[in-house]
Amino acid sequence: MPIEPGLTNEIIHIVAESDTATVYGSGLAPVLSTPHLIALMENAAQTALTPYLEPGQSSVGTGIDIRHLAATPVGMSVRVCAEVTEVALPRVCFRVEAWDAVEKIGEGKHERFIIDYERFMARVARKQGV
Repeated sequence: MPIEPGLTNEIIHIVAESDTATVYGSGLAPVLSTPHLIALMENAAQTALTPYLEPGQSSVGTGIDIRHLAATPVGMSVRVCAEVTEVALPRVCFRVEAWDAVEKIGEGKHERFIIDYERFMARVARKQGV
């Protein structure tokens, strides 16, 4: 089954102290940090693709453009949705959105590329001089 626009995936996450701007160093408030919100959005997109990948393939994030709209406190649930909007393999584009129990907290676009894992890691090893 091919990857097609309209494919969606949703994840649920409870905000932990380790997810906060205070811990990430991205702010002083003990609320969900923007870097962690981005990670959740990437995770929703990545796990949407996983069932469609061939053995030996993976995907990597190559672009993200989001707006973090509202603060979410520790202990509150966050729902993140990724929807495929464009497929031009190996590139796959997503619309990403996030809500907490009260309101929409984030929205934007995310781009991923499907890669051959072994070839990708060989390039990484060359950078390390291995």
